[in-house]
Amino acid sequence: MVRLLTLRNTFHARVVAARLGSEGILTELRGNVDGPYPMGDVHVYVTEDDLDDARELLMADEVESAFDEEDDRVDTRTPPELWIVLAAILLIAAVLFARSI
Repeated sequence: MVRLLTLRNTFHARVVAARLGSEGILTELRGNVDGPYPMGDVHVYVTEDDLDDARELLMADEVESAFDEEDDRVDTRTPPELWIVLAAILLIAAVLFARSI
């Protein structure tokens, strides 16, 4: 087995291993994979015969993902309705405070 790449977390390493496995490429994960605190570098190993195929497959996936449309963006702006409700609450609080004085 030869090292294909090193990743920073176990989840990403398992995703890569699953992707390669779906194409029939045997993988082995080494490093901090199944410890009590699975953090740290994880090395993905493949057989020497599959090394070039694995590199090509991962490169093709990376190139294809560069051309994916970004329709899946999440709108993180605060909706205007929320601002209106907040302003109404503050106005009511100000009126109640003014009456109590």
